[in-house]
Amino acid sequence: MTAFDTDRVVIVGAGIAGLTAALTLAPRRVLVISPAPLGQGAGSAWAQGGVAAAVGPGDTPEAHARDTVAAGAGVVRPDVALHIVGAAGEMIETLAGLGTPFDRDEAGQFLLNREAAHAVARVVRVQGDQAGRAIMTALVRAVRAQPSVQVMEGAFAERLYLDKGHVCGVWLAPEGARPVLVRTPAVILAGGGAAGLYAATTNPPAIRGQMLGMAARAGAQIADAEFVQFHPTAIDTGGIGTLPLATEALRGAGAVLIDSEGRRIMEGRHDLADLAPRDIVARAVFACHRAGGRPMLDTRGALGQRLLRDFPTVAEGCAKAGIDPVTHPIPVVPAAHYHMGGIAVDVRGRSSLPGLWACGEAAHTGMHGANRLASNGLLEALVLGRAAARDVAGQVPETPAGPVDLCFAPGGAVLPAAAIDGLRAVMSAEVGVLRAGGGLRRALSRIAALETEASEADSFLNMTAAATLIAAAALCRMESRGAHFRTDLPDSDPAQARSVRMTLTEALSHRRQAEDLA
Repeated sequence: MTAFDTDRVVIVGAGIAGLTAALTLAPRRVLVISPAPLGQGAGSAWAQGGVAAAVGPGDTPEAHARDTVAAGAGVVRPDVALHIVGAAGEMIETLAGLGTPFDRDEAGQFLLNREAAHAVARVVRVQGDQAGRAIMTALVRAVRAQPSVQVMEGAFAERLYLDKGHVCGVWLAPEGARPVLVRTPAVILAGGGAAGLYAATTNPPAIRGQMLGMAARAGAQIADAEFVQFHPTAIDTGGIGTLPLATEALRGAGAVLIDSEGRRIMEGRHDLADLAPRDIVARAVFACHRAGGRPMLDTRGALGQRLLRDFPTVAEGCAKAGIDPVTHPIPVVPAAHYHMGGIAVDVRGRSSLPGLWACGEAAHTGMHGANRLASNGLLEALVLGRAAARDVAGQVPETPAGPVDLCFAPGGAVLPAAAIDGLRAVMSAEVGVLRAGGGLRRALSRIAALETEASEADSFLNMTAAATLIAAAALCRMESRGAHFRTDLPDSDPAQARSVRMTLTEALSHRRQAEDLA
């Protein structure tokens, strides 16, 4: 076994949560694992809407928390929601201090977008739809200037190392190399969600639930894995893979969803119409798409030529797809966007395993419930990244630590591309916007078969573990709630309005039962 001992805290993931944790820990020395070059490949950089924060006139954290609880369909923890939204103003000022160029009016007040299920405009933005990219740029610049942070680019975390139930290391390797064990006093998992497990996603496709699966394989408790949010307005380019996103702020600015006949898709479906909670809009758009109605987002009347100036990321996505949003509605389709489930943690980022913290989309605090309120994701990543770092600093003694210098040998497992494609296909077909018991059992059986076919790569086993947990949790939730909609059980059951934790051992038991019935 090749191993390297360090007193650096290891942070797996280099998005907004991971970089916030690294900066908060300074001057304590840390090692940040970034599979892609720093600033690239992180889902955070793709976030268009912004950061939800009650910083506008008359708005309050209490009102923001109420909207968060209402959107979450009965399984949000109100205390957690209020705790996180209460820190929003401070986080915005911190980011502004790092150079994030938030949009402001002539008086210096923040310009705010309104997004779905928010009662008021409270999304702090950058150039309309470039918040994620701008925040990441500011954080990367700060990390590059911080001597206590070492960044290891091009390496992947493959599995956790435990000693007597305590996480005290992580196996790392570039793709195709043999892994090296890095023993460390603390590990923070901040490597994103699970939307890349689906054939169509708005996220970087390499983010496929690896953090969730890695923690689960080590024995960590996973909460509410069934709740996967599908964004209703990914730009329909006619293919699969990563689809460009048409931000919800377009509908906040007055854009409407229509079908190929020009009929309003959301009319009569919800009091908030096009600004209804995402799960409701996603199912309506999915139903229209499945019926051949060609769902589209019509920005012409509300924005017209202004879209090109005010929403440059959307304009760029349309241009690449050959769409002129000024003269034609934008074809849209739901795509996997955000995982509300994750590694169960408290508001300090502590998981159920000693020595392991998690933050960002990989974590589950109880804030998002069954349906994340728009632009709460970046907020939670910022607040929990800071909280996890502060907790680690209080638990782990500070000692000098030199750089981590690893030598990787060739001969490691290569990711099985065909098996990954098969996994994404079955997740979309059976564990997507609409689910049913029979399809979920078929999915579990197929995941088991794929795992058997390609069992050598730890990274793939992390993906199948995450997929197994999502499908098993969906099978066990015998109702429809928020983003989890079962066509065989379309009603919500008040008795099931609660968060549910599951281990991989429990999920595998359900998978074996599904295989027996196959």
